[in-house]
Amino acid sequence: MAQVYHTDHFFEKYNVRTDLALESHQVVVEKEGPPELPGVKVETEEQEGIIITRITVENELGAQLMGKAPGNYSTIESRALREHNRDLQENLAELLAQELEWFFSESKLAPEDGILVVGLGNWNATPDALGPRVIENLMVTRHLLEMSPPELRHGLRPISAISPGVLGLTGIETGEIILGVVDRIGAKAVICIDALASRSVDRLCSTIQISDTGINPGAGVGNRRLAINQESLGIPVIAIGVPTVVHAVTIVSDALDLIEQGNLNGAPGDQIPQRVQFEVDPDVLLGKKQSPQTIPNLQDSVGKRRLISQVLEPYMGSMIVTPKEIDILIEEVADVIAGALNISFHEGVNYDEVFKYLS
Repeated sequence: MAQVYHTDHFFEKYNVRTDLALESHQVVVEKEGPPELPGVKVETEEQEGIIITRITVENELGAQLMGKAPGNYSTIESRALREHNRDLQENLAELLAQELEWFFSESKLAPEDGILVVGLGNWNATPDALGPRVIENLMVTRHLLEMSPPELRHGLRPISAISPGVLGLTGIETGEIILGVVDRIGAKAVICIDALASRSVDRLCSTIQISDTGINPGAGVGNRRLAINQESLGIPVIAIGVPTVVHAVTIVSDALDLIEQGNLNGAPGDQIPQRVQFEVDPDVLLGKKQSPQTIPNLQDSVGKRRLISQVLEPYMGSMIVTPKEIDILIEEVADVIAGALNISFHEGVNYDEVFKYLS
């Protein structure tokens, strides 16, 4: 429950909902000022248009500041994930595999240890179907290795996979299904793949996050489910996530910021104001009389988001948005993640052949 508490505290303080540790760090730095946060270590690496950010939340103080549980978070950002460039996507799969291998070593997984891969999400809803799509392209080998002598295994790790669906389809908590399967097959680690929520439209389907802190299914869209982590399962849990949705409040707030800053592109000769002054009538917006002191400050982004949430309620305040080409993006991101997993799982699979194993 610690991770849920951290997330709720962060949302109440900054009124920003994001599943990405990178964005949480950016929000705190923007609002609080210091580039370095106590209890948080950040490293950034850039190569050929790909940015890798590694964040370590070292203690409880860092967890409270970031709204994220203590642990390691790696984020890979690249526009290639949205540009349909197969060569760049293969490079991304290779880099993602290298990051995954680091997490495996930190979890002290031996080459012969079995891993259960869980594709979280609802396969009937495209923005939430990332996990099941990855499972479709995964090389599952547990059933083969059990019947094969060691000399014929050729560096393959025993991998099993499930797509347990969501509570609304099964009536069973996803965490309960995973716990039962882990107990039955004796897996040494679990990898969960899920769709995430972002605070930035630019990061939709162009960012991959890996963490060793587990996952809370549905947390990005406000649903609370049984946590899937080392505490609940008793074995290491590595989470892989890609943001596929953004909250409508975030889009409206970002649009107002652009207007205020005069950054909207107009036709030649158009006069774009450098700053827009808002006058808020609380009787109109909130439906009741309030003193000026209780009206959110529109020059403060947190206050602005809270006001927008109130204006958009009851129907649009909880609305989430996804790109119109989400079906294609999900397929391509799923290929990258499945390719990276196949590489990192099996020593016999090399980088040049990774996409040959994908349909």
